[in-house]
Amino acid sequence: MKRVVVTGIGAITPLGNNIPAFLEGLQKGVSGANLITLFDASLFKTQFACEVKNFNPEEHFDRREARRIDRFTQFGMVAATEALQDSGLDLDSVDKDRVGVIWAAGVGGMTTLEKEIEDHILGNGIPKHNPFLIPKMIVDIVAGQISIQYGFRGINYATVSACASSSHSLMNAFDYIRLGKANIIVAGGSEAAITKTGVGGFNSMKALSERNDDYQTASRPYDKDRDGFVLGEGAGALILEEYEHAKKRGARIYCEVAGAAATADAYHITAPHPEGLGVINVMNFALEDAGMKPEDIDYINTHGTSTPLGDVAELKAIEKVFGPSATGLNISSTKSMTGHLLGAAGAIEAIACVLAMQHNFVPPTINHFTVDPEIDPKLNLTFNEAQQRKVRAALSNTFGFGGHNASIIFRQA
Repeated sequence: MKRVVVTGIGAITPLGNNIPAFLEGLQKGVSGANLITLFDASLFKTQFACEVKNFNPEEHFDRREARRIDRFTQFGMVAATEALQDSGLDLDSVDKDRVGVIWAAGVGGMTTLEKEIEDHILGNGIPKHNPFLIPKMIVDIVAGQISIQYGFRGINYATVSACASSSHSLMNAFDYIRLGKANIIVAGGSEAAITKTGVGGFNSMKALSERNDDYQTASRPYDKDRDGFVLGEGAGALILEEYEHAKKRGARIYCEVAGAAATADAYHITAPHPEGLGVINVMNFALEDAGMKPEDIDYINTHGTSTPLGDVAELKAIEKVFGPSATGLNISSTKSMTGHLLGAAGAIEAIACVLAMQHNFVPPTINHFTVDPEIDPKLNLTFNEAQQRKVRAALSNTFGFGGHNASIIFRQA
């Protein structure tokens, strides 16, 4: 099969609204958490989140267009534009029949749907909805909008698998290109679920941290006192390209996509498998797909949401798969900084892996204060400060409600 490489990246995150700002935040170990400004959260159990800051849609879209697209679509289109510009693609000469877009979201246009319900059902009760309600809300619209903006006529659809969604978009793009069905695919995900419904729904299932008195340290994966994840928003875009195509046009190559895998826990809608079976399988299958051994991996960006059950289960699965090599790894959860971007998490964390390889560092797991006796102290969880290290290969894990598991391996090309 053909080789697949990453030739462009773009991001909007709670740490910054482009790749340089995101990189700086990762290197410095910055918390993206703050009190919620997108709505009045004073009556909610959780009153903070990792919002995207200083984002003005009218800097990227004319006013009329901005009103016709949801916040999650705005994020996706802006991140994709940065990635395409970063790739150096000549959009006038590229074969657009062989350029695709596979984009992900776990929820989609929640802001739009919530506002329409409040205004026209709970408000005056008159069902006079915005004609753009449906195209603003549906998950696949970002893939469509990116293709329309740039005239890409290749493979085009959305992946939806909760928090594993954008990892699956990257995996699908990887497969299509290595099978020769596309030359280039814009892949990634976006999410904007910091709304009353989003926060209220996760609060009701006891998934979110309620550390309102110390919100900047609330996302604390692997800490004994972790009490749930912090909701985030944003987008991540990667340009995946067939290696010979990239080489022929003289593209800068960030890294190679070495292998990927997907499994199911087949156990519970929200809880991890008690023996980590699905997670063990997905990492083993990804290594097998890449033709690599556990000792070939230097860094694992974990799902690491800061939940009591999930964090421990994933680390135990890593120890099972990596055996004696586990203690030589650097492991970290960048959700400690960005919060949990739901369907966009996999793309943002894939970009963190790419940046780690480019800049020879491992992003930290910040906000660690108290040792959890259930976690093996020999594991290097990169607590509180970034560590310098040559990262030859990195594995990114993402898991979604419903038992969806995804692992992707990147290595230096």
